[in-house]
Amino acid sequence: MKILPNVEIVDLALHFNSTLVIADIHIGYEEYLNKQGIMVPRLQFEELTKRMQRIIDSLKSNRINRIVVNGDLKHEFGTISQQEWRNTLKFIDLLARHCIEIILIKGNHDTILGPIAKKRNVKVLDSITVKSTTEKHGNKNSTIKKQSKILLVHGNKIPGEEALKEVSTIIIGHEHPAISIREGPRVEQYKCFLKGKFKGKNLIVLPSFNTILTGTDVLKDEILSPFLQQDLGNFNVYVVEDKVYEFGKLKHLMKTSIYKKFQ
Repeated sequence: MKILPNVEIVDLALHFNSTLVIADIHIGYEEYLNKQGIMVPRLQFEELTKRMQRIIDSLKSNRINRIVVNGDLKHEFGTISQQEWRNTLKFIDLLARHCIEIILIKGNHDTILGPIAKKRNVKVLDSITVKSTTEKHGNKNSTIKKQSKILLVHGNKIPGEEALKEVSTIIIGHEHPAISIREGPRVEQYKCFLKGKFKGKNLIVLPSFNTILTGTDVLKDEILSPFLQQDLGNFNVYVVEDKVYEFGKLKHLMKTSIYKKFQ
């Protein structure tokens, strides 16, 4: 599904102009929970690699030159556990088999990502600006190409005005957006994309790629990202389940606590 004319939602990822973007994988989260005394099966890594492979397979007709992890590749702040080290390298190797370049955007959980990135010669950046091309059909079967710039930044802090100056679209992670959907007495939470505006520019918020972390219920939970410290009523919601469902604007969902399940 197109979230913008030049940007497509593919499951929990975004794809545009041979670039694939995911965010908030939090490798090692289940080990972190185990250390806190919360026993969960260690199936997350297997599930996320299968999901990543399905996304890549679905794009076989589209070239992927670059894969960007838009922050929080790993979970632990102060250490790299053996599981994190091993699984993070395996995940990078999976991505490397399907693209030319991997870029890791530094998230708030990526305080000591350097040794892992160095091991695989992967770039770690605070942000990246990517050129994007939109094609429109003109008169007499002609094609008009319009170029724009997309800023990828994790979203836990707002970069300087210079970084925002020439971009038309900003893509962030960090928030892990989700919404709760009620069907009778049952309430389920679903990951979602958000699309709105920030200082007149398009703003897209990626859901977490982690299979255990459902996320922040944007209808009721405290919002974390400074990009989203605003009235979110006009933001559009795109729920990810068996496919992508466009739910309209948040302000319409906020008017009632009862939502119909997917139609």
